[in-house]
Amino acid sequence: MNVNKSRLETRAVHAGTRSPRIEGALVTPIFQSTVFESPASIDNYDDIVYPRLNNLPNHDVVGKRIASLEGAESGLVFASGMAAISTALVAVLGKGGHALVQDQLYGGTRTLLTTYFGDWGLDFDFIDGDDPDSWRGKLQTNTRTIFTETIANPLLQVADHRAIVAFAREHGLVSMVDNTFATPVNFLPIELGYDLSLHSCTKYLNGHSDITAGAVVGSDTQVRRVRSLLNHLGGSLDAHACFLLDRGIKTLVVRVREQCRNALTLARHLEGHRAVSRVHYPGLESHSHHQRAVDLFPDFGGVLAIELAGGADAAAQLIERLTIPTSGPSLGGVETLITRPVVTSHSGLTAIERERLGITDGLLRVSLGIEAVEDIIDDFEQALVS
Repeated sequence: MNVNKSRLETRAVHAGTRSPRIEGALVTPIFQSTVFESPASIDNYDDIVYPRLNNLPNHDVVGKRIASLEGAESGLVFASGMAAISTALVAVLGKGGHALVQDQLYGGTRTLLTTYFGDWGLDFDFIDGDDPDSWRGKLQTNTRTIFTETIANPLLQVADHRAIVAFAREHGLVSMVDNTFATPVNFLPIELGYDLSLHSCTKYLNGHSDITAGAVVGSDTQVRRVRSLLNHLGGSLDAHACFLLDRGIKTLVVRVREQCRNALTLARHLEGHRAVSRVHYPGLESHSHHQRAVDLFPDFGGVLAIELAGGADAAAQLIERLTIPTSGPSLGGVETLITRPVVTSHSGLTAIERERLGITDGLLRVSLGIEAVEDIIDDFEQALVS
């Protein structure tokens, strides 16, 4: 049976596994070595087995597994999500390149662009992911890529992905999407027509809050460009983290589906709560991109954002009163997490930038875990009592 043609649940468990298995081991062993014997016949540096070259069996197995989940030819893992994003962007842009970038995105990616791109001779323009008619006016002769997020952090906006793919093809751009929030369970960017799909594997793909990792998948040609730069920048993932990521992916489908159900249930409950002024979640009919999300996704992700009627003080008080959600800046783990983006993921933005993007001081981002949703709702109820 060709595992890569099987269903997602099966690929999550079996894709990429070496055949025959290494010494018969069901689980890929951790190759905790920095030196591997090289045959005398090797005459190409890239054929040397070396951890920084991302070619240990651990790299190979997990990279192929992620690629298989998204229907891509090749996959490459990194030491973090930002290592994946920065390396891929620089590799695609090359010398003097210009990027079109969705204005709603993770604060770390935004800071990379606004703080460092100019020093590196690279340029970019922010675009409204909801307004395709405005993109053409920002094209330049050196524009080489268009970059977006499947579900934007932290307001859960859904860009017009079909229009982005069509625009990139029309203008010869490399289309790139950060698929962290949706995961391959809910969205397959390569199938839609994106050239490269990126992940912070720290989040859902690993799912257990115990490693940092990133990934890029796409065609052999595109991934080879990124790999060449990665091998010199050195943002490689260590063997033990590969092992943990590989293990986490095996339960990805069952975890994410449960997290999506929990998120939708909590979002519906909080939308009617008197202490909550607004709930941001694409699974709600009140969300401005709900119909687009229905068209693109089978489920709507495990993250929601809420704004409290009492603003920043009420948000801080809620965090203090909650007992199940942990206050922490990440997402995608089996534990429910809550954070204020203004002091974590988007703290690098100015107050004016956050205001323009709609990221208020009282905004809370909630990443649902796999706990009983009834317990989570009860906890929010007691914590929201005035």
